Amino acid sequence: MPLTGKCGSGVQPERRRHRRLMAVACCAFSLAVAGCATTDKKPPLQLTGNLLEDGPNAITNGPPRDKVLWQYRTALAYMRRGDFTQAKNLLDDALWRIGGVFSQDKTAKQSRSYFREESKKTFLGEPYERCMAYIYRGMIYWMDGQPDNARACFRSAQLADSDTEKKEYAGDWVLADYLDGLASAKLGGDGTDALKRAQASAKNITLPPFNTKANVLVFIEFGPGPRKVATGQYGEQLRFNAVPSPVASAQMTFDSFAIPVAPTDDLAFQATTRGGRVMDHILGNKAVFKSATDTAGNVAMIGGLSTAIASHDETTQQVGLGIALAGVISKVISAATTPAADVRTWDNLPHYLTFMNLELPPGKHTLTARFLDASGNPIANLTKQISFEVSTGKDKILFVSDQSATPLTL
Repeated sequence: MPLTGKCGSGVQPERRRHRRLMAVACCAFSLAVAGCATTDKKPPLQLTGNLLEDGPNAITNGPPRDKVLWQYRTALAYMRRGDFTQAKNLLDDALWRIGGVFSQDKTAKQSRSYFREESKKTFLGEPYERCMAYIYRGMIYWMDGQPDNARACFRSAQLADSDTEKKEYAGDWVLADYLDGLASAKLGGDGTDALKRAQASAKNITLPPFNTKANVLVFIEFGPGPRKVATGQYGEQLRFNAVPSPVASAQMTFDSFAIPVAPTDDLAFQATTRGGRVMDHILGNKAVFKSATDTAGNVAMIGGLSTAIASHDETTQQVGLGIALAGVISKVISAATTPAADVRTWDNLPHYLTFMNLELPPGKHTLTARFLDASGNPIANLTKQISFEVSTGKDKILFVSDQSATPLTL
């Protein structure tokens, strides 16, 4: 009996220790899995596919962090329908935000930490997206008879394209510099330096000299713009996908006078470069941190639990449990690390921008815009017609896209 009692008292603590070890193992697994789980409390917006319906809805009811993105998209959709008043209001609000918030935004700073997703920050756009917002607003300022404010927007576009940290890679948008100089020339200033910068950035294109008597200015865009994609083990590499544009050039016919127009700016090039230098956006630090903490957690959990289970010494078991707990913490930290790149995209931007101006007599005129493929043939269903009237002493600004509504009266 005493022997049986002794054996029984030795078995019970051993079983209790094994039960504790199994409980810790289960807890470790549960915590590691729970660390990966996320919840989305707010249901996603119901989108119809009609940007002029979805945009206002998303701006009003969507996540505040996406407001600027939807303002960009919707403003451009309004411009392509000839509603420049609505576009102006949206761009004004978006530019106010990116001008005053960019360096101070708390969510942008938080997204640089290891534990906050890039896509949770307030969307302000990549440099090329911010540039386009300024360029579009500059167009509308000129439409409203304010070339000085238009010039300020074109200069802001070039500044937005500069390297934001080292200021080393200056903006290289042809159109922004050219229009900066043209506005200066029409205002009685000297736009020579801006023209030189534009020509230096132009690829195999000879830009025309400024014609201060030109009273019809035409902004032209065509082709599908670049999209953002995430690659890499954790989706931490921000890349740009630019499909070849079916539209290679355009032909503008005023009344019966036809003028060929080639692209001046390539948004796919601007998206993937800064000042001509290839910019690969890789959130590498977050990815390395996540991988390291995940691996360390696995090693600690497996090693610690194995040590604790294999050993009959209580001190060794406690040490093993401590190592396993450290592994659990490391796994939870790894799960909380969010290195995924932000792939929210201003997805209705064009691939190419170009511009032309000419002098027309006062009165009513018609512009017919034909968009051509690589062989110079007009693409079916993309011909646009715009009716407009030229007034004495005032520039007439036209905006035409391969996505424009037609016919339009401007």
